[in-house]
Amino acid sequence: MEEHTIVVDGDVIAGNHSDIKYGIIANSIILGERVSLSGDLISTGDTRIDIWSQIGGNVKTDKNAYIGEFVTIEGKLVVKSDLDIGNDVKINGGFEAKGWIVVRNPIPVIVYLFLYISELLRLGKDEEVEKALEDLFEDDVESIGLNSMIIPNGSKISMDSMKVPSNAIIGNKCRLVGNIRATSLEMANDTTLYGSIRTIQDVKLGTDNVIHGNIISRGNVYIASGTHVLGEINSQSITIHESARVDGVMRAPGGIIFERDEDAGLSDNELMQLDI
Repeated sequence: MEEHTIVVDGDVIAGNHSDIKYGIIANSIILGERVSLSGDLISTGDTRIDIWSQIGGNVKTDKNAYIGEFVTIEGKLVVKSDLDIGNDVKINGGFEAKGWIVVRNPIPVIVYLFLYISELLRLGKDEEVEKALEDLFEDDVESIGLNSMIIPNGSKISMDSMKVPSNAIIGNKCRLVGNIRATSLEMANDTTLYGSIRTIQDVKLGTDNVIHGNIISRGNVYIASGTHVLGEINSQSITIHESARVDGVMRAPGGIIFERDEDAGLSDNELMQLDI
């Protein structure tokens, strides 16, 4: 996360009614219905923007673009391949397209899949339906990839906070800015967060992470080796590796357990003896 832009080494999928106070640079980008994006949208692959979405900057794609009805683009639209565009689209900065331009409302992906599968079921081709679903999920796994960013419906991402209505999962080597508010959080390794964490359920932090803020959770907190929390921790219980570091106070009515590398094979009763 840069000052005004989220940069993803992969694809981005933003759910319906999401509010993103950044621009996005990624491979392929899919925005759902009524998504608000404050900055530029730049992709090296295809770009799909569903109906009633608003883009506060430019939209540039190296491949195809699919723009739904009633979309508003405050900047310029640049498409290096084909453009499918719906009715009543407002592009205040003008547009360029080097391929075919078709004025029609691009059918949403989920509607197309529903119609396709419904027709196969009507024809009694159950085996083909099963194969189509398997191919669909296999393609999704390959196309989305591990480095992608998936934003749930109704999420809000701003300079100050990242609020998601469900669980937050963060991968390796990310740089994030803002306070995270989620149901639960899982963070992999080598990630830096410039903000605090607040969850209802558990927080699990991998190795060598740096958290520039507090951790507050109604559930349990697990902190792996090498992770550094610059603030306080308040949770039901805390399990922390001996090589991790917490600068602030740790409060846990359920107890605090310090783990060592050799503790991996200990039983629960033996680990409880380390409880302070």
